[in-house]
Amino acid sequence: MPTISPYLTPILLLIGSNVFMTFAWYGHLRFKESPLLAVILVSWGIALVEYCMAVPANRWGSAVYSTAQLKTMQEVITLLVFAAFSVLYLKESLSWNHAVGFALIVAGAFFIFHRW
Repeated sequence: MPTISPYLTPILLLIGSNVFMTFAWYGHLRFKESPLLAVILVSWGIALVEYCMAVPANRWGSAVYSTAQLKTMQEVITLLVFAAFSVLYLKESLSWNHAVGFALIVAGAFFIFHRW
């Protein structure tokens, strides 16, 4: 049975955890008529699933990546997931200034992963 690369596993888990966390934090914005307590409880349940992916991603990822690299991956993945979520789920548009800001963060990621 083939196994997933130890370099790829944390990335896939971070993508999954970010999808769940984005829904936990922002998914309720399409349901503003829902009571706040209900939204908090549902979001908390979704966040539990996120933690079940994020914790192993960081535990296993620390075997092949530094913590700075893991955190940088987390931030870049968060932005990509959030951008897609904003456009596809919340029906909000992204403009050139969003792209520039995201590009600057990706440039920062380059410096974290590049060995000088």
